[in-house]
Amino acid sequence: MNSTAIAASGLRKAYGDKTILDGIDLNIGAGSIFSLLGPNGAGKTTTVNVLTTLLKADGGTARVAGHDIASETKAVRAAIGVTGQFAAVDDLLTGEENLQLMADLHRLRGNARQQVVDSLLERFDLTESARKQAATYSGGMRRKLDLAMTLVTKPEIVFLDEPTTGLDPRSRRTMWEIVRELTADGVTIFLTTQYLEEADQLADHIAVLDQGRIVAEGAPDDLKRRVPGSHIRLRFTHLTELEAAARVVPGSTRDDDALTLRVPGNGGSKSLRALLDRLADHSLEADEVSIHTPDLDDVFLALTGHATTEADAR
Repeated sequence: MNSTAIAASGLRKAYGDKTILDGIDLNIGAGSIFSLLGPNGAGKTTTVNVLTTLLKADGGTARVAGHDIASETKAVRAAIGVTGQFAAVDDLLTGEENLQLMADLHRLRGNARQQVVDSLLERFDLTESARKQAATYSGGMRRKLDLAMTLVTKPEIVFLDEPTTGLDPRSRRTMWEIVRELTADGVTIFLTTQYLEEADQLADHIAVLDQGRIVAEGAPDDLKRRVPGSHIRLRFTHLTELEAAARVVPGSTRDDDALTLRVPGNGGSKSLRALLDRLADHSLEADEVSIHTPDLDDVFLALTGHATTEADAR
């Protein structure tokens, strides 16, 4: 696979007179974690379905793992794995049997089949529960089994459509560790999520989708810097120092009780360096310095005008 795992240009999809995707462009590097965020109905799942060849686009082009999604669907499907919003496990089968079934569907036989099954059970810490019915599994175990089933074919690219919805915090963090391990092995992750903390923790690159269009994209920290509210907070030991600093730093806001000074800034090292140099010029030194930037919730609200919601309709 080359350095670009997914490339899309002008993707469009509509249902009747309702436009779901209105000409989106994507360029996702191999071995990275890409996260697509958007409010309810923005088109996140539709994007996944188009890129995984489950839906045909009405316009535009895309290549996944170097293959055209319209003319090379079999090659695309051979290179990817998909984990949907709901665990696609058979409750009547054991965890081991679910994996064996997936291996059979991909024509793995004999020792090769069992080696893959055993290695995935061990990797996802499911060995002890391997011969228990999936119906007895907890939500976190079901999601791990679902992802393990996706990895039977060792895909180059894995699409995770809201993989941790409904999981408790501990199970969610376990999934995060697994995702990081996959990218360490060179797998590309395409992630949609309703948890902005999840995107912030995992994603190398984020795109925000709203009303069928990508309204912003970039690394998580870059997106945060676009939203007003970034500031540097300085804490001093004595009130006299705070007063002196407030006089030499225009636009700052004092909090005498906390002995802190809030200074507007973009969260970057350049503005911090300039501020500290200004204080040093006046023989002032803060006891504590911290940088505060908006989180992804602030970014999401500023860019889309919506609060975050549950999974989108399509």
